Amino acid sequence: MSEKRIALITGANKGIGFETARRLGQEGMTVLVGSRSRERGEKAAAELSEAGLDARFVQLDVTDDQSVRDAAKWIEAEYGRLDVLVNNAGVAPAEASVAPSQLTVAALRTTYETNVFGVVAVTNAMLPLLRQADAARVVNVSSELGSLTRLSDPDDTYYAFNLLAYNSSKAALNGVTLAYAKELAGTAVKVNSTSPGYTATDLNAHTGHQTVEEGAGFVVPLALLPEDGPSGGFFFGTEPLPW
Repeated sequence: MSEKRIALITGANKGIGFETARRLGQEGMTVLVGSRSRERGEKAAAELSEAGLDARFVQLDVTDDQSVRDAAKWIEAEYGRLDVLVNNAGVAPAEASVAPSQLTVAALRTTYETNVFGVVAVTNAMLPLLRQADAARVVNVSSELGSLTRLSDPDDTYYAFNLLAYNSSKAALNGVTLAYAKELAGTAVKVNSTSPGYTATDLNAHTGHQTVEEGAGFVVPLALLPEDGPSGGFFFGTEPLPW
């Protein structure tokens, strides 16, 4: 069994996921670049390896149960455990960026398949491996748009962003985070949600005001939490956010 800590990041072939993988690799971890696309995932892993990091590609489509099971089996065979899981893969389909009354159930379902159901599928598949680690960390990449407190405050910056599918999927993800944290209370596995902030990525057509380096900077600290760190929280880096 490898002595190096093992980290799996979903959607790691680009954006915040790729930068998170790079940062964790710089921390001395073996980073598993989870990607739906083999070509893009292998390219991302190669780029990290060329930079001197220990990176390997893992084919992983979070919406495909067989793909998730195969990834878990591969990690078990190669490493026997998982120290960090970053559920980063997320979508904001263009067809879901409409007024709530115009949203189709199909577009809502597509959003939830990745942002909610995919997180549950991956977490459940990886949990036996996380339990084998001395101090495992699960980080769910959420959004400030998942904060019902902020969305319901007319004076808040995010009040105007009334995106039923995306916002509710991230609120649901926060509920998922809390549920796992409660189940795993008293174990060595800590589970938290984080908002990386409004970061320029493909998800928002690069309209965000933060760089991916800045966004990943709010994800990585939760992957590196010490033993006395929190579990079951919603954070912006290490600063608590309202549910």
